[in-house]
Amino acid sequence: MPDSKTIQSEINQYQNEKESVRNLLGQIGGTGTAGKEKVVNIVFATLVILFFSFDVMRHALHISIDFIPELFSVEIALLLVSMKIIWMIHRQQKVEHFQFWILNTIEFQMNSTAVRIRKIEKMMEELKKESSSQ
Repeated sequence: MPDSKTIQSEINQYQNEKESVRNLLGQIGGTGTAGKEKVVNIVFATLVILFFSFDVMRHALHISIDFIPELFSVEIALLLVSMKIIWMIHRQQKVEHFQFWILNTIEFQMNSTAVRIRKIEKMMEELKKESSSQ
């Protein structure tokens, strides 16, 4: 027969698991790579603007830029933009995979917690019946 100590330990275990899930969810966010991503974004934007400005200066202002052939800077800028888009798609896939993993884990924990709660409810009903019969 379950006693109040067993029920109390089950409740404590449930609360501890609930807190650990809360802490895990609080840690999600990826703030560790935010600085790196900001630097990469600034470098990509600077390079793209620089390469596009070379052709703008060449055609609009008629400035001779000998070290880069015509339209080559535009091609390099388009390549950089394409690389950035591919990199963003890759990062998004990683995030979606991580979110799926977390949601799957949470669902598993919720199901196991629901099973334990049903067990606790049955124990409580048995204790009530037992205490009312005495």
